[in-house]
Amino acid sequence: MADESQRPIIVKRIKKGGHAHHGGAWKLAYADFVTAMMAFFLLMWLLGSVSEGTLKGIAEYFKMPIKVALMGGNSSGQATSIIKGGGTDLTRKAGQVRRSPFEEQEREKVRLKELEQNLQHKIASNPLLKDYKDQVKLEMTPEGLRIQIIDEKNRPMFDSGSYRLLPQTKEILAILAKDLAQVSNHLSISGHTDARPYSGGSSGYSNWELSADRANAARRELLASGVPADQVLRVVGLAAANPLNTQNVFSAENRRITIMVLNKETEQRILAAGVPVGPSGEVSAGQVATATDAAVAAAAKPTTH
Repeated sequence: MADESQRPIIVKRIKKGGHAHHGGAWKLAYADFVTAMMAFFLLMWLLGSVSEGTLKGIAEYFKMPIKVALMGGNSSGQATSIIKGGGTDLTRKAGQVRRSPFEEQEREKVRLKELEQNLQHKIASNPLLKDYKDQVKLEMTPEGLRIQIIDEKNRPMFDSGSYRLLPQTKEILAILAKDLAQVSNHLSISGHTDARPYSGGSSGYSNWELSADRANAARRELLASGVPADQVLRVVGLAAANPLNTQNVFSAENRRITIMVLNKETEQRILAAGVPVGPSGEVSAGQVATATDAAVAAAAKPTTH
């Protein structure tokens, strides 16, 4: 047997070829990249040069479902416009953009808060109102901005037992009217008395009529000072049904005029139901007497109210 150790060893070497030539493929890829970057920066430049209204219109276009785009319907542009489709002017917000009820409520709260701050500033800076700043109270409520003009024991706002405004009350209402006339919100005006019975009540004229006539007198003064007549939505007399001081229903502070700058929600409740029952109780009462321009003269001399 042949010696295996003497058999020759054969080594096979595989010779690898050189790298294949890539040609210009990388140049094409780089050109595509440069083109894409140029298109991106061109898009950024265009977006930066158009108006906000146009941008919103473009955004709405891409949000629109294809079915709505082809067949029409909500979100197809009609929003709040009376013309189907909503028009073509994308720079306009009116008729093009539908705001949510929450957004509208927040905007309204901001407007009423600004009104409150303006009135507070006027009360603090006006020489006459400085003396009566404790009798003019402003408060934000669920129904809107409430403005109360309140009696003090020795500083009334009306002649005793009468609907005739005293000079300082006229001045206060005239100052308030300048700012109230600048807002679109409707107004509700209510008159209040204390719980002392009107002395001529047996003849038919009671605290209900007195409070209503006082509210109506305040309305006339506001109109004379520039408030549009159609801005006043309601005038009511609540007598002693809604006392400010519940611990003492005979207190002077229960005699007051309340001007409510209504928010839209309360305004709609008034129009829908006549007399809404608000969370603050401001417009709640067991009986409401509508004011008349010509107050019924009391048959007997009244007591103080």
